[in-house]
Amino acid sequence: MASNKKYWKSVEELDQNSSIVETLRNNEFVEEIPTDEFLGDAATLSATSTTRRDFLKYVGFSTAAASLAACEGPVVKSIPYVVQPEEIIPGVADYYATTMMDGFDFANILVKTREGRPIKVENNNLPNAKFGANARVHASVLSLYDSMRLKQPKISGKDASWADVNASVAKSLAEAKAKGGQVVLLTNTMASPSTDRLIADFIAKNPTAKHVVYDAVSSSTALDAFQMVYGERALADYDFAKADVIVSVGADILGDWQGGGYDAGYSKGRVPKNGKMSKHIQIEANMSLAGANADKRIPLTVTEQKQALVKIYSIVTGASAGAANLGKYDEAVTKAAQQLKAAGGKGVLVSGLDDVNAQLLVLAINKALSSEAFNPSAARLIRKGDSKAVAQLVADMKAGSVHTLIMNGVNPMYTLANSYDFAEGLKKVKTSVVFSLREDETAVKATIAAPAPHYLESWGDVMITKGHYAIMQPTIRPLFDTKQFQEALMAWTGNTASYYDFLKAVGSSIATGTTWNKLVHDGVYTSEVAPVTGGAADFATAASTLAKAKNEGGLELVLYTKTGMGDGQQANNPWLQEFPDPITRASWDNYVTVSKKDAERLGLENFNVANGGLNGSYTTIEVAGTKLENVPVIIQPGQAVGTIGLALGYGRKEGMKEEMQVGVNAYKLYANQVANQVAKVTKTAGDHEFACVQLQKTLMGRGDIIKETTLEIFNTKDAAEWNIVPMVSLDHKATPATEVDLWDSFDRSIGHHFNLSIDLNACTGCGACVIACHAENNVPVVGKSEVRRSRDMHWLRIDRYYSSEETFDKDVVLKNTAKGLTNSITTLTGMEDPSENPQVAFQPVMCQHCNHAPCETVCPVAATSHGRQGQNQMAYNRCVGTRYCANNCPYKVRRFNWFLYSKNSEFDYHMNDDLGRMVLNPDVNVRSRGVMEKCSMCIQMTQSTILKAKREGREIKDGEFQTACSAACTSGAMVFGDVNDKEGQVAKLAEDERMYHLLEHIGTKPNVFYHVKVRNT
Repeated sequence: MASNKKYWKSVEELDQNSSIVETLRNNEFVEEIPTDEFLGDAATLSATSTTRRDFLKYVGFSTAAASLAACEGPVVKSIPYVVQPEEIIPGVADYYATTMMDGFDFANILVKTREGRPIKVENNNLPNAKFGANARVHASVLSLYDSMRLKQPKISGKDASWADVNASVAKSLAEAKAKGGQVVLLTNTMASPSTDRLIADFIAKNPTAKHVVYDAVSSSTALDAFQMVYGERALADYDFAKADVIVSVGADILGDWQGGGYDAGYSKGRVPKNGKMSKHIQIEANMSLAGANADKRIPLTVTEQKQALVKIYSIVTGASAGAANLGKYDEAVTKAAQQLKAAGGKGVLVSGLDDVNAQLLVLAINKALSSEAFNPSAARLIRKGDSKAVAQLVADMKAGSVHTLIMNGVNPMYTLANSYDFAEGLKKVKTSVVFSLREDETAVKATIAAPAPHYLESWGDVMITKGHYAIMQPTIRPLFDTKQFQEALMAWTGNTASYYDFLKAVGSSIATGTTWNKLVHDGVYTSEVAPVTGGAADFATAASTLAKAKNEGGLELVLYTKTGMGDGQQANNPWLQEFPDPITRASWDNYVTVSKKDAERLGLENFNVANGGLNGSYTTIEVAGTKLENVPVIIQPGQAVGTIGLALGYGRKEGMKEEMQVGVNAYKLYANQVANQVAKVTKTAGDHEFACVQLQKTLMGRGDIIKETTLEIFNTKDAAEWNIVPMVSLDHKATPATEVDLWDSFDRSIGHHFNLSIDLNACTGCGACVIACHAENNVPVVGKSEVRRSRDMHWLRIDRYYSSEETFDKDVVLKNTAKGLTNSITTLTGMEDPSENPQVAFQPVMCQHCNHAPCETVCPVAATSHGRQGQNQMAYNRCVGTRYCANNCPYKVRRFNWFLYSKNSEFDYHMNDDLGRMVLNPDVNVRSRGVMEKCSMCIQMTQSTILKAKREGREIKDGEFQTACSAACTSGAMVFGDVNDKEGQVAKLAEDERMYHLLEHIGTKPNVFYHVKVRNT
């Protein structure tokens, strides 16, 4: 029975018309605290006579009021659909197959959209999808929402319409035709059959027109060599899964060499099966991803690499070419050549040397081997740049013979070494048009800046290799007043059809036997290719010419592209700027890499300051009279003595946020588009501050972190000898750590229980998983200053370790043989320095989701707890930021939000503007200041999979469970799944004899496990 009693707090409430009652209802604090009186203003605060009691009153009341206010959720205004598209279900993701193509990166992908917003890139896992997504492809979705994009056409720097642009170009083309002036289309490699036809139509309508292909990072010499031998300007393709012996001379086969995408095939051969695995020998100057993963790495200068290639050619083919002696590495190169010859068809050789003779020898050696991994028939068509044609164009421009210049996908004012010549020639061009995503260095100089759409807003097609056709489709309506280059070409040739209809006709003619809808749905189509027969080429002359190569004096500069930045097109992408380089572990910079020996000779140094940050000397690099000043130095283990390395893609200024204007422009030293130059290096004043996320370099002989063995031991000895289970003391007896448990364990055999397997043999350190995690989980970007303070927010890191001796095995032996206090201290101190040519190991580390998690026991508010399915969970609303959990975590994988990174002008990255925040995943909340965060094992993805299967009334298939990192891993190193599914892949991997847990001796019982790394010595 309800009570009708009424309670009063004061007698005034008996009078319903009392003004006092109304005032009390609207005022929580009856008496205002006179804060102005006792705190004063900033100028008088130091002189205030405020008592401690009054101050605490103020703080207590204001904090309580702020806490109450914080309980009120932010008001988010949503506008419902007037007419909801039938393909969109709010809260459910849609996926579209498309192709990423920007002239440097190419990939077959799926794009995840939410309510019409592309938010994440996934790999297209259809059997005929060829190229997986690298770190830059995963990050490209953020470039769609770049607030610095060119939003509408500009003519002479002033806003204009597309009608104005078309009228201006039509007038210029008519003048060129009347006067006989050159019309030049300057584009990057588009590899697009439909675009090629449109360009052909354009040239037919404009007789003085020609097409010049320009790639910022050139493969011109390899293209020239292939054309000499096979009569076509293309690049041979390779399938490293078919090779038992891989020899690479200056080619980063796990990086951007020939467009990349080789890691999947490479990793298949690197995982030991039936007692066999491929052997990889890397000959190079810079320490690259390929060199870091090789079984044997031989550091040589560029000149010595040419001699090594001649030696290998002589041994494999039997032709005498007179290669020079390679000193202490001569025997190693000879042995590599002998192993390659013995492998025959199971051997393959590749090279990244910018020398046509070197590239001719590559083709000759692979033909002599009858290499199964070498595939010239299905040649790659994604590099077509012609350095000679570009040089001729610049000369024609300076001569005033180019009337109209139309550019697409290029930025020569930034990427050309002789950009000053291009700028001079551009002044003499009557009309210059640039199709560009942003107002870059070339767009600001051109007559017309035409805004191009992002590839996620575009239709298109790509012929990645012969017989492999891919479609690009838009996943969002254009955000700005943009127009595709192809649409403009059609308008300028009088073609009134839409580009979509034109593309559909071309695609249907190529993809015979399938419908257009299926082609768009799958994104890819493959067909058989005819075998090619090699033409004649003078390999003997090429070998004798290459054998005459000599060092011209000075250090040999090797220009390269970093895994994160590539050729610099996405330099305004904060995910990529903050991405730590897999080798140096530095972000927000490029730098000159030098060997320890050369650094000592030049007086260059690296050192750590009091706050743990890494500093380095500055240098000036001079190549053929061109100087690049204030280039910071990193002393790089494994750098060949007599060489230096420098990454392209940095130093951009135009169309960039100030925070992203970092590094130096190495393209200034890229003379004649040759990556190998002779340089002079001098030390300059000052020290540079790096943002480096890993300061320790070696394992210090700790073989329990990264377990290694050789293929011979793996095949001949019991697993207990090479995968040693750590022992602990129990009742004063040595007992395997796996048999000791300080906690009572729960029954985890019912329901799902998730595990993540990481194979150290398959992991190449590429970092695609890091960016995929960023995208999926709304990981904030904190900037260089915060990264330098060790406050990076990456949920997943890839630790890189060097050996102190020649191998990690010798490190362990050295550590174990140290005797006595003085000797031990000296030994251990010395082991902190890497070898001049170290072995390298990569290890992805994220939250290990321990079943007996140390973080859970120390959280005073139970913000972190263990889920039934094995995930270590975080309740962000409960977290009060004590950071006890981070202190108690042995893996150091928990991240603390020192600041609010969203909607904060101090962190002016994508989360600070409405456009950039469109990339955020609505399934994952954006964490606030004072909250601890870390890997969630993508619980939103696992739950979505469970609900989808439940809705469809079926069991979940093996491989259906994924995390962002496992889905992004093209090498197959990361495998995620339900360990309770005994027929599933993860359950079988958990029982593999190579399986071990990280820091197993501390008894945390992780749900992430690793596989022992096996090397083929």
